[in-house]
Amino acid sequence: MSAQETRMPSTGWFKSTYSNPSQSCVEVNFDGDLVHVRDSKNRGEGPVLTIPARHWAAFLDEVAGRAEDESNPALRIVRAQDGGASLHTRRGAARTLSYTPSEWSAFVAGVHAGEFDLPPADAPAA
Repeated sequence: MSAQETRMPSTGWFKSTYSNPSQSCVEVNFDGDLVHVRDSKNRGEGPVLTIPARHWAAFLDEVAGRAEDESNPALRIVRAQDGGASLHTRRGAARTLSYTPSEWSAFVAGVHAGEFDLPPADAPAA
């Protein structure tokens, strides 16, 4: 069983293991050809940003600092001076998710650890 299988709840939504269990964080749900992102502090009532799975790796590369800012075609990342960040849709209805410094740093740590890599069954075909 992979690390991803052990941490994904039955809802499919999960957050970084670097996030305190009671702490709000970036939550992700892999859904075939789509990846959904939301803010756990909204308790499922807030906006959900949905991007094609084929753009997910480019988004993660930008989050991790392995790619230039504004290089991913899916979501615009705006980093705040205090260490927080917000995610903005690039297409369709304008939606934004905002994260505190601790929420964003837990997500970034999880990205560096590979926690948010697409599972093999959901990885887009080359």
